Amino acid sequence: MLKKTLFPTLIMAGAAGISHAQAADLTISCGAVGAELTLCQEGVRAWEEKTGHSVDVVSTPNSSTERLSLYQQILSANSTDIDIMQIDVVWPGLLANHLLDLREVLGDEAGEGHFETIIENNTIDGRLVAMPWFTDAGVLYYRQDLLEKHGHEVPKTWEQLTETAREIRNAERAEGSERMQGFVFQGRAYEGLTVNALEWVASHGGGTIVDSGGEITIDNPQAAAALDRAATWIGDISPNGVLNYTEEEARGVFQGGNAVFMRNWPYAWALAQSEDSEVRGKVGVTQLPYSGDGQSAAGLGGWNLAVSRYSENPELAVDLVAFLAGEEEQKRRAIAGAYNPTLESLYKDEEVLEAVPFFGDLYETFVNAVARPSAPTGDAYGRVSNAFFSAAHDVLSGNKTGEQAVSDLDRELSRVKRRNW
Repeated sequence: MLKKTLFPTLIMAGAAGISHAQAADLTISCGAVGAELTLCQEGVRAWEEKTGHSVDVVSTPNSSTERLSLYQQILSANSTDIDIMQIDVVWPGLLANHLLDLREVLGDEAGEGHFETIIENNTIDGRLVAMPWFTDAGVLYYRQDLLEKHGHEVPKTWEQLTETAREIRNAERAEGSERMQGFVFQGRAYEGLTVNALEWVASHGGGTIVDSGGEITIDNPQAAAALDRAATWIGDISPNGVLNYTEEEARGVFQGGNAVFMRNWPYAWALAQSEDSEVRGKVGVTQLPYSGDGQSAAGLGGWNLAVSRYSENPELAVDLVAFLAGEEEQKRRAIAGAYNPTLESLYKDEEVLEAVPFFGDLYETFVNAVARPSAPTGDAYGRVSNAFFSAAHDVLSGNKTGEQAVSDLDRELSRVKRRNW
């Protein structure tokens, strides 16, 4: 079934390889590496035991940009290679024409109990093309032990974070922790930087790149100031290497005990508390800072499960999706991996809150997260995001000022808008 010549980057995660994929009832892509993939494999095994059917789990690129490209290649070829795909919250509109309407199998109650905003996000032209699996919002991790040691409060503003990170980093280095950094985040030129930079801009009162009506709003002083501030971190509280960090590089530095603050997603909590973590029991989580007249802005993330229209076993595939997105599985994943449920009821579950206390404290952060402008820009979102993260990376790298970058970006997005949205 798998066309290796057409899709060379798709890697079989099952031990039996391609021959098993040909015999399996379904193939699912859910996760790339690490805990995300492991939790998916465990959920799939539970469904196999329950139903007697067989499933192959495939690993796709860790980069969301590369994963989207692979999916588009597969779907454009009307391929049956993958029945179920894990898709980003900004992809439903891009992939909708290739995806099954889940309500055709599950009925009108398919999205019941899930956050309504995500169901709306996943409903394209009246079709529910993806089931919410876990939601996400950016959060700030901090070393509670180091803040207490050096007499600092948890920062609420970017100004406070910058000052606190610098003071603690310098003090720790003076005491011999030569690798200590102040703040790590996702600075590589990819979709993750779009989210980080959107959080900086929105929390400075600079808007959301493109507003809900499709108007380009990025060329403003607050947005320029936000990017300029982030650029001052490079080589100061943040290492030069952050310009090539994704989520995992940032987590590696922080979890290794070498950073005071980290911006990341909630999944990093369970890993920071693992037995082999250098920071176990030393970490706190809070909302991201703000500046000036802005307010804390957490970028909306999260992933969904969709069924390809070209699946040879669509009803079976939908059944697996319903199982994986169900309450039992979402609760297990929340406790084991700190993956935010999309079911409102689980934010009141005592076992979930015991495992991940900040789910309750930051509930409003998760509910009110700032969405990337994928809805108003439609099929053009990929070009919009690429232009935005490239502009942000130019500022971080010192190639442009914030003012130059937002002005150039406005002109580039205006050209895209004339052609595509």
